[in-house]
Amino acid sequence: MSTLSLPNEAPATVDWPGRYYHIDQVLNTPGPRTDPAFLAGDGVKGFLRNEAKILVIGAGGLGCEILANLALTGFKDIHVIDMDTIDISNLNRQFLFRTKDVGQSKATVAAEFIMKRVPGVKVTPYFGKIQDKDDDYYMQFNLVICGLDSVEARRWMNATLVNLVDPENPESLKPMIDGGTEGFKGQARVILPTITSCYECSLDMLNKPTAFPICTIANTPRLPEHCIEWASVLEWPRVHGDKKMDTDDPEHIGWLYKVAATRAQDFKIEGVTWSLTQGVVKNIIPAIASTNAIIAAACCNEAFKIATSSAAYLNNYFMLIGTDGVYSYTFEHERRDDCPVCGGEALEIVIAPDFTVEQMIEMLVEKQDIQIKKPSLSTPTKQIYLQAPPQLEEATRPNLEKKVSDLVPPGGEITVTASTLPFSLSLRVTYSL
Repeated sequence: MSTLSLPNEAPATVDWPGRYYHIDQVLNTPGPRTDPAFLAGDGVKGFLRNEAKILVIGAGGLGCEILANLALTGFKDIHVIDMDTIDISNLNRQFLFRTKDVGQSKATVAAEFIMKRVPGVKVTPYFGKIQDKDDDYYMQFNLVICGLDSVEARRWMNATLVNLVDPENPESLKPMIDGGTEGFKGQARVILPTITSCYECSLDMLNKPTAFPICTIANTPRLPEHCIEWASVLEWPRVHGDKKMDTDDPEHIGWLYKVAATRAQDFKIEGVTWSLTQGVVKNIIPAIASTNAIIAAACCNEAFKIATSSAAYLNNYFMLIGTDGVYSYTFEHERRDDCPVCGGEALEIVIAPDFTVEQMIEMLVEKQDIQIKKPSLSTPTKQIYLQAPPQLEEATRPNLEKKVSDLVPPGGEITVTASTLPFSLSLRVTYSL
């Protein structure tokens, strides 16, 4: 392969017959861990390069790496979805983008770059949300790789693929490979909908968002983060009233930084910086390019193994910890029988008899293995509290102050729904003595 590198463009590449020579060495001969169904040679190569259709969700730091890896591994029919546009802050790690691309669709620019760099590969972009597509759209793919930075989007995609499964149609099972990074840490996992543990089964493994008590940030700040939270949570509304803070506006961030730095100085606290201010108000954990590369490689390795049966795929969780040296391990995460997506059994909860509906809603938002924002509650016979539409919210609002025990008998079930999730959660309520 001959290449000509230009400063701000994808290198112009000349295709040649031996492009996939390194891949062919794996596909031409069975190995010691090869699946019995593996058909070495032209059959498996033909499927990989002419039939396999793969969907990538996300074209950010992880997605850019995944798209490049897939194209160079031999996948030739790739689709990519991303709802974001390119920001100048992306350019240090999302290597498919250049300064001239700022403001354009990530999915579109990434697709054009890959197709120019790797001739013969077709990348079809969609600039929008995963929720825009219906079941028929997702049914066309052989597998899905998620390179997302949103828990809610992962939950939606996971539930959608589980709901697609029809026991009478093996083609309806779409393996999902999920990758995620957080600084020097990362994970990759293989989810076989309805067979293995799904994403919802492992919600309790997620780190809880950091929250600082109001009394601490208002009266006794000890950390630079306390000063920044004070500036954004308390001081901004006091000074600006109803004006909404835009965390992407440099002027707003600059104001917060200046106010937080002054408060830190008053309390003899060091460490308030512009980048920390941005990180706290936007809940940002710095992205590490090398972590993205490792996790993307792990995801694409699993995609290749699943598509070709050339080796046993991951069962089912890989974790990378690069904070102190480099450490990785794998384990099997087990399914939850009470998982609202793939389990089928109601989740048992025990609450006090005087627990109010409002307290239950707060519990559902905060509970680590549920985490449902703005939940609506109902039973088979009554609507307890509905978040929308406004008329029903107003009609059911008086129930917030009522005791759950006055509305639901012991052992009764409550159905919990949320507009952000394509599934409902069934709770069986027991009252403590």
